[in-house]
Formats: sequence, C-alpha cells, structure tokens
Amino acid sequence: MNAAPLPPAVRNPIGAHVPVAAKGLAGTGLAYARRVGAESVQVFVANPRGWATPPGNPAQDEAFRTACAEEGIAAYVHAPYLINFGSDTAATRAHSVASLRHSLLRGHAVGALGVVLHTGSAVGTAADGGSRRAEAMAQVRTDVLPLLDELDALGDDAPRLLLEPTAGQGRSLCSRMEDLAEYLDALDGHPRVGVCLDTCHAFAAGHDLAAEGGMRAALDALVAAAGPDRLRLIHANDSEDAVGARKDRHANIGAGRIGAAPFRELFEHPATRGVPLVVETPDRKHGGDGTGHAADIARLKELRAAATAR
Repeated sequence: MNAAPLPPAVRNPIGAHVPVAAKGLAGTGLAYARRVGAESVQVFVANPRGWATPPGNPAQDEAFRTACAEEGIAAYVHAPYLINFGSDTAATRAHSVASLRHSLLRGHAVGALGVVLHTGSAVGTAADGGSRRAEAMAQVRTDVLPLLDELDALGDDAPRLLLEPTAGQGRSLCSRMEDLAEYLDALDGHPRVGVCLDTCHAFAAGHDLAAEGGMRAALDALVAAAGPDRLRLIHANDSEDAVGARKDRHANIGAGRIGAAPFRELFEHPATRGVPLVVETPDRKHGGDGTGHAADIARLKELRAAATAR
C-alpha cells in the first residue's frame, strides 16, 4: 500500500485553516488561501461542534480538488471536535464513528492528504473507581481499526488519519509525545495513521519549545514514540499561556510564550522535511479578514528561508 505523497514543491508548504462558508470549499476557501499566501490549507467539512454529516457539493469538491492539484496546494480536513472514542457513553462513540467516517470519505472526495483527529480522553470512572484509560484505549482500537480498513478499501489516494495530541486537559489519552506510542500500538501501527503536531498543544502539555533546543527535543521525542515518517502535518500556533498550563489558547506567531525562534528550529529538524504547516492563529484579533493569518504565514516563510539558507 502506497500512501499519498506529500507535495514536493517546497520544503514545508505553509498555509492556514481557511473558512468555507458562503461560497464553499473553492469559492470561499481557496479565495481566502490565495489572499493570505497559503501553500497549504485545512478545512472543516462539517460543523466542528456538532454531529451533522452533510453531503458535499460535487461541483465544489471537483473545483477544490482540481485547483489544489494544479496550484500545488496541500489540503487537509479537520474532523469535528466532539469525536471521542474514549467516552463512556455508547451514543457518543456511535456518533464519533459516523462523524469520523464522514470526514474520511469527504476528505477522499476533495483530495485531502490527511484527516486530523483529536485523540480524545478517558471520560468517566472505572468500576473500581479508578481511571478508565485502559478501557478507553481498548475502545479506540475497537472503533477506529474498522475505519482504517475502510480507508484501505478506498485505494492508494485515500487520506491518512492524523492523530493530533491534545493540550493535556482532563483525562487526555494522548498529549505528551511519549503517549503516541501507546495510541499507535492500539491501532496496530497501521500504515495509514500519521501524526499532526500542534505546537501550542505540545507546549501546553509540558514540552518547553521556548527553551534552547526545546523544539528539537520535542521532535526527537515524537520520532522516538511514533517512529520515522509518521509526522505528516504541523499546526503552527504560538501559545497565550505558559508551558505546562494545559490550556489550548493559540497566539499569533512570535506574539506568545513560545516565540518565533523555535519555529526556525522546527524547520531545521529532519523529521519536518516535506511536512506542511497550517496556522490556526487568532485572525479575529486582526479584523477577521485574513490579515492575521497572512502575517503569520509571511513570518513563517521568513523563518523557513532563514533555516534552509544555512
């Protein structure tokens, strides 16, 4: 089985999560991407805070897929936030299966390279009053492996499922880099599973990316836990809060507690070669018209150029 290749045009395509309301994936999403100078995009294909699984618009899907291919734009889908295979509620698990299946199928329809999934938490208490972690990880295996089999059936151009470690809130199943090993083991190390690193999440979970060598250490830890070539997407976000705060509050690049310099270090690490970045930074602080995203993308492009010039 051959996974869809990453776009080879630049060392790290840099872009943003783009809106798709009003005129759809191509009409709104790609117009926004071009306005902010994006080389990669991430989109929602359903309400991120709901369980609805709306059908796509075939004309928009085709226009989006074709334009991304022609312009060399790396495209990704982010699955809804409500998905949690570690839940102790049967209805939540059933909705999670249907929602992730929808995102994977829609991702395939629009030519996405990957579908990003938050790794969830062990909600509830075990019968003995302790942690439900072991049970929750077993549920991940039971619910997700069949979806990976369905991905295999779609063919070589199917998207990867990209696990995004969380910021460590609550009873997170995967927030620290070392947690990825257990999560991947639960999925039998399936070759269609990759990793999406969110820099704000990693910082919030206790990886001090702002310290000298901190970004390199975190990426080394990711490779040690997940193995080589698992990192397939990076959410490039600064953090409003201090390291280890377990708070998922994004800041614009260089305006938070991580700072800009560690992102240059990120570009220099061998594990990130060819891996696209998208910013999920607070554009609304800058008018909500893309100005904030455009500035963050430009800043990251400068850091990329400085890193690759060495």
